[in-house]
Amino acid sequence: MSGARPPGRMSAVAHAAAVTLDDIRAAHVRIAAGIARTPCPPSIPLSELTGCRVSCKLDLLQRTGSFKERGARNALELLDPAARTRGVVAASAGNHALGLAWHGRLLGIPVTVVMPRFAPLVKVATCRRLGAKVILEGESFEDARALAVTIAEQDGLTRVHGFDDPRVIAGQGTMALEVLEDVPDADAIIVPTGGAGLLAGVAIAAKAIRPGIRIVAVEPAAAASLSASLAAGRPVQVPLRPTLADGLAVGKVGEVSFPLAAPLVDRVVTVDEDSLALAVLRLSELEKTVVEGAAAATLAALLGDELAELRGKKVVLLLCGGNIDMSTLGRVIDHGLAADGRLWRFRTRITDRPGGIARLTAAIAAAGASVLEIVHDRTFSGPDVFSVTVDVTVQTADRAHVASLQKRLAEEGFVLTPTAPGR
Repeated sequence: MSGARPPGRMSAVAHAAAVTLDDIRAAHVRIAAGIARTPCPPSIPLSELTGCRVSCKLDLLQRTGSFKERGARNALELLDPAARTRGVVAASAGNHALGLAWHGRLLGIPVTVVMPRFAPLVKVATCRRLGAKVILEGESFEDARALAVTIAEQDGLTRVHGFDDPRVIAGQGTMALEVLEDVPDADAIIVPTGGAGLLAGVAIAAKAIRPGIRIVAVEPAAAASLSASLAAGRPVQVPLRPTLADGLAVGKVGEVSFPLAAPLVDRVVTVDEDSLALAVLRLSELEKTVVEGAAAATLAALLGDELAELRGKKVVLLLCGGNIDMSTLGRVIDHGLAADGRLWRFRTRITDRPGGIARLTAAIAAAGASVLEIVHDRTFSGPDVFSVTVDVTVQTADRAHVASLQKRLAEEGFVLTPTAPGR
């Protein structure tokens, strides 16, 4: 894969040979002064959980919490003096904006970021604190992107795309160089995939250095643009649904990144929202690492049976982002606990006389579960004024414990309607 073109400034022309191993190696040297050399330690608990020999590339330890700094720094370093003076503009709802803002500040390059109005307030505030000019525009990323294009044309700013720019792709690919320094005999790298910029950079470098390595792309089922594009043979637009992996919520893979990545990908795995939430929970509990949904996608891919062929193999998970909104984290953990069978909610009817609730809680306690919440609904419980509907949330050990509790309550005469997710 290594091209003959010597390291140096790269053209932004989109074609399949736009990024080579030489470009990625040059980028690694170029950005070294500003980018953390993050560790890639083995994980005993995740290895035991998945049956693979797992190592985790902890790029969430970058200053702004994600791998996006690599591509941002490389793109900024490659600007000529006049472009540095004018500055850059980008559309981003989060990590790319943070990376540009931070490295623009370090390099003295003015940065303008256009963020959709739904962007997390903490990321908006952080970008401003880092010195970027932040413009909130539109109800979608496309609205923000359109304004960024207009600003670039009107003000003569260089536009730095978050994933569809060869300079950015080369910067992201530097992660693979570090992975293969730390785990030179890795059998597979699992890459979270949205616009395919990280996927392209990692695949180019990894396959050039270790041709037999497997590259597994993971995308949320709510934004499966890579799968659709591979089926069509070209980048295609797909409808988006809300997803915990908001960093991967891209409706169309890049025109530059897709032809670079597509020939090098061995597998594509799509993961659902329960799996993402469960992976966030597992990483918090087992690795003591808080990740955003996009990063958790890598573990989510290993939790099922779809990658059974990797069991016993050396597998590297790219944990490339830790910027989960704290207001969201509690809900995500609760959802993960529910998906894991450790929180369960059901509805039933009890007598609205003394002792009715005690009989229910005694049955729950006898099954070894713990009551977290009971909500009474007397108003809409039907014509029987001597009974009441209750919604009960309980803490359980696992799905088998839920089944045991259901059986115990049924034996006690309670008719149950589950109201929480579970598998």
